[in-house]
Parts: sequence; C-alpha cells; structure tokens
Amino acid sequence: MLTRRSLMTQGLGAGLSLTLSHMARAAAYPAIDVTFLVINDVHVCRVGDGLSPNCQAEGKTDANLLRHIRALNNIHHQTWPEEISGRPTGFALAGERIARPQGVIVCGDVTDDGGGQMAEFAEGSQLLQFSHRYQRGPGADHIHFPVYVGLGNHDLDQDGRPPQVDWYRDELRDYVQMNHKPSVFFKPVVPVDNYDEASDNYSWNWGGLHLIQAQRYGGDNTKGTASSLDWMKRDLATFASDGRPVVIFQHYGWDKFSLERWDPTKNTFTDEGSGAPHWWAESERQQLLATLEGYNVIGIFHGHEHDTPMAYQAGGIDVFKARAAFMGGFSLVRVKGDTMDVAIGEATDEPGGVNFTTAFTKKFG
Repeated sequence: MLTRRSLMTQGLGAGLSLTLSHMARAAAYPAIDVTFLVINDVHVCRVGDGLSPNCQAEGKTDANLLRHIRALNNIHHQTWPEEISGRPTGFALAGERIARPQGVIVCGDVTDDGGGQMAEFAEGSQLLQFSHRYQRGPGADHIHFPVYVGLGNHDLDQDGRPPQVDWYRDELRDYVQMNHKPSVFFKPVVPVDNYDEASDNYSWNWGGLHLIQAQRYGGDNTKGTASSLDWMKRDLATFASDGRPVVIFQHYGWDKFSLERWDPTKNTFTDEGSGAPHWWAESERQQLLATLEGYNVIGIFHGHEHDTPMAYQAGGIDVFKARAAFMGGFSLVRVKGDTMDVAIGEATDEPGGVNFTTAFTKKFG
C-alpha cells in the first residue's frame, strides 16, 4: 500500500540515487579548474606592404590587433567583474583575480582573404601576419598563451587559379596541421590529443574538460574537406562517454547572419530569405546537434558575425559569440567542477584595459 510516507521515502531515495549517480559520474573523470579565452574573426589584412581593400576603413588594422593582444595578455592581471551594466554577474570569483588562461581558441577567419596570397606561389602575407601576432611568443606584439587555430569562410572559400584551385586553402590547412597535428617525426607547436586529417577537426583535454575545434562547422564537406561527423562521433565516444563536460568551437553559429538564405525579392541573402542557405543548411545544423546528443555539451562558441556579443541557445545548448577580434572582442571562460562562467568583453585602451559587456553563469550536470 502506498502511503505519503512511502512516497516521500521513495522520492528521497530517487533524489539520493540521482545525486550519487552524478557524483559517481563526476568522479570518473579528472577534476576541472580551467580558465581560457575564445576569440573569433581576427581578419588580418596585410597584403605586401599595405592592406586588402576596405580593411583600413573597417578597422582591420595591425594597430587594433596589437591592442587586442595586449588586452588578452593582461587578462590575468584583471579581476572577474562583480557587476555588468549595474547587474550582479553571479560569478563565483567575482572581484577576485582572473587565473592565467591555459590557451586561446580561435573560432575562424584568421585572415581576411585566403591567407593574403598573391598570384605567385609564396607564403601568404596575411597568414604570416597572423603567426607574428597570434602564435605564442615573447614581447608585447605576440600572444603569450598557446593558441588553438580554427578557420572560417574567409580562410577557406577563396579559390586559386586553375589548376591549383586549392592552393590558398591548403596553405591555411597546413598551418593548422603544423600547429596541432601529432606526428612521429615532428612535434607540433600546440599538440592535441586527437586530429582528423580529412577535416582538420581536432580535440584535446584540459583535465576533465573535453574540447573540440570544428573549423567552419562540424560536418562541413565543402571546398575539398570531408565531413567530420563520423570522426566526432568516435572522438566523443572515446573521450566523453564518461559524462565529462564538452565544449565545441566553430565559425558558423545559429545567429541571424549565420542563418541567412537567398532572398529572391531583394536579390541577395537576408535573414528573411527562403532560398538556398548562404553559409550552412538547416539539415547540417540538425546533423551536428544529433551528433552531440547524449553528451554533456556545456557550450558552443562561434564567430562569423562581427558586431554583437551574444549568449543564446540552440537545440538546448548554450551558445556564445564575442565581437570580432579586430574590434577587440573576446570571451573569458572558467570551468570548475560543475560550474561554467563566461564573461564576454572587449579591449578598451592601449595599455590592455578591458570592458565586460555580457555575463553568463550556470551549473551543469
């Protein structure tokens, strides 16, 4: 016979069971206390001794990138904000010093046009400029942390002259491999735990946190790359089946700009269009979300849109985007235990000051 007492006992037992299950799952993977930075849309613009067309007017200058780098390098001398726009942030470490970041993850568009190559085979001047700024090095003109490189449409969409149509793309992909792909004969600049040569997606672990760099987007099979979804399924099964939190990085998102379609009435792509997708299709977005289903994905970070800091949801997953790096934007992230804090901000001055514009904090299972 069911009584109120027995129901209460069963309820307490179920709650205890869930708590113990969560504790057991958390104990299955290493402890987590990780601070890192995420940036997007660097758009280095140097071509020869000048800049690509319109770059000066758009602010895609080396001076702005140097201001951005000083802000990132100085971030661990700042404190976690207690308030943003007059509202408490709720951060566990509000008012306390930010820990030194373990790395900087880039969500695509490191260059403005295909690396900055000219018609003749040569190292792209934009890719060279990116490496001079956003590859770890000493001094005020280099980033001081390991950098995890991701590519976007500006890096991969430009075709070379036939028959070397993939020349530009290959140079950018070679750069990613040089920085991250493990090899018997060559130690990469920033080694990772799992690298898919067909798609240049890769993953690594910081303690019990699993991170995946998906380049333009997870499942991209255009411009000579192979879909990474089968690799991603194997990667998640290998590294994240124990319930550890997972973070994904890619270039395209679920914001209005990323969802643009052809608009026949306006003869261009708009967020109200009904025709072919501009960047990635709904079926591709659903396939990616289906691949992630069942895993403890606590966040997706992306780029592509330049102007607006964002924190929103797609398919029940929290999604984040900072302003473009050439505009000073970045996301500061801390994952500790079962808590994730995200502070989206931007560089404000030459000495490395920052202003935080968006706060997000949550506990996850």
